[in-house]
Order: sequence, then C-alpha cells, then structure tokens
Amino acid sequence: MHQPAIIFDDTYFMRIALQEAQKAYEAKEVPVGAIVVSNNRVIAKAHNQVERLKDATAHAEMLALSAAFNYLGGKYLQDCTLYVTLEPCLMCASATFWSKLSHLVFAANDTKLGYRTCSHNPLHRQTKVRAGVLQLESQQILQSFFVELRK
Repeated sequence: MHQPAIIFDDTYFMRIALQEAQKAYEAKEVPVGAIVVSNNRVIAKAHNQVERLKDATAHAEMLALSAAFNYLGGKYLQDCTLYVTLEPCLMCASATFWSKLSHLVFAANDTKLGYRTCSHNPLHRQTKVRAGVLQLESQQILQSFFVELRK
C-alpha cells in the first residue's frame, strides 16, 4: 500500500512545537514549546521550564537554542529555523540575533511581552519571520492554562 508523502512545512513543524507546549502545560509551566529545524530535521526540542528549574531565563526558545548549539557544535544557526508557539520575548528574540538564526516562525502573538512591542527590532537583519502558523491552536492551550491557573 502506498504511504502518503510527509510534507515538511511550517505547519508540520509547528505541530511538533505544540507537542512541546503540551508538555509544559502538563508540568504546570506556561505552555510554550519550541523546536529548531535544520534541513527538514528537528535538531532541538524544548518547552518552558521556568518553574521546574527556578530560572527566569528557562524559556522554551532559550533551551531549544542551547540544545541546537550543542547539537551542531557551533554558536551560529544560520541555516536553521526556530518554531515557537508564542511570539518570543525581547530576551529570546535577542538570543536569536546573536545566533544569526535564518528563520523564525511563531504561532500566537504576544501583545504584552512579545519582541514586536519593542521600539526596535532585536532580530538579526537576515532573519526571515513568519507569524500566525497554527495561531488558534496555540492560543487555545495558553487560554486553557491561564483559566485553570485562576481557579
């Protein structure tokens, strides 16, 4: 029987990032997931671990970037894409600048703490951005988390 071809597109990879966000949700962390992809291969996965590690910098993006550097054995991610379920904050966006990240793809906007609320763009000038991939799915998990948190 013929197997359908897997299409490695932004939606495919964002679904993997959403699986990481679900892990954060289950661990009672703000449900944000991130993955780094190189040549259609996931080289790093992470989710928020701020509470678990008692580290305000343990955002999904920071952990995924660190894992990707480790995997590649270098300090630049020039041929890589970071998929994250929520618009990165200024800290995480600045980290992508220093990594020379090629592409940033995120799901939901963060109108309070997202990097786009800043007066300057912290991303590297060569980083291409795509927003809104599986935005509703990401918003749903975030909304569910904060509803539960307020109970």
